Amino acid sequence: MKGFGGPEVLYLSDVPDPHPGSGELLVRVRATALNRADLLQRRGLYPPPPGASEVLGLEMAGEVIATGPDCPGWQPGDRVCALLPGGGYAELAVIPAGMAMRLPDGMSFEQGAAIPEVFLTAYLNLFWLGRMQAGDVVLVHAGGSGVGTAAIQLIRETGAVALTTAGSKEKLERCLELGARAGWNYHDGLFDDWVRQQTEGRGADIVLDFIGAPYFAANIRSLAVDGRLIVVGTMGGAKVDGVDLGVLLGRRLQVIGTALRSRPAAEKIRLSQEFWGWAQPRFADGRLVPVVDTVFDWRDVADAHRYMEANRNVGKIVLRVSA
Repeated sequence: MKGFGGPEVLYLSDVPDPHPGSGELLVRVRATALNRADLLQRRGLYPPPPGASEVLGLEMAGEVIATGPDCPGWQPGDRVCALLPGGGYAELAVIPAGMAMRLPDGMSFEQGAAIPEVFLTAYLNLFWLGRMQAGDVVLVHAGGSGVGTAAIQLIRETGAVALTTAGSKEKLERCLELGARAGWNYHDGLFDDWVRQQTEGRGADIVLDFIGAPYFAANIRSLAVDGRLIVVGTMGGAKVDGVDLGVLLGRRLQVIGTALRSRPAAEKIRLSQEFWGWAQPRFADGRLVPVVDTVFDWRDVADAHRYMEANRNVGKIVLRVSA
């Protein structure tokens, strides 16, 4: 990037080639994908973790071209996708072998690039933090987003019930196709009365929220006793005034803040392996699908960022890096 700012600061340049160390794979990146974090980093609002690449991109799919020592089971030519702390908008990437997820036969690199960040985020928050079980009711905000479309599928596969909010009829219809039981258009106002109606007054066991402050009070009102509000993002603002902590105490509610990028590598490896052991057969037989909205050539990255900022996508916006 040429400084921080709008999409116009993005440009292509040469950087030194990375080399794999012990336990690492060198991957030729065939596709990567956009995340809201990329937009924030571009604006100077979300710096990469210490030691991570300054290049944007939190995920990729490609083929292994070299292995470092101590990488049993991997060889050049293996098709993989993986989470990254940065550096996905590049032709080469180095990843810990333990974070590599082998792509099923028949899955394209563009589809593979649409998996790591959103599905691992959804799995982390629903299973590890939210303790989701069959029969739970989960309210997913921004249901048409990458994480939203992933979360709805994980909820369905677990035997839980997904309710969702989105900003258009088309997005809500796609959420229903993916397995949501019902959807609410947020342009029609706050959602808490609707959630109560959908749950016969009980409320949701889990709320997965990306909006933050504007939704906080309604999220609390939407929760059942012992419910968990998981705050994944603050797209609408981060400062909440007038919180009545007595409500949290009286109904035994939990408010959980979460982030994936800043977690230690060992934790990301454990998350990747646990998720892929559960999810890979489901991707292979079609029960889970990576939802790809649009594929841009990576040379058109500025246009891809503008498209995401317009909030037009359902699912992932992918950059094709090389054929």
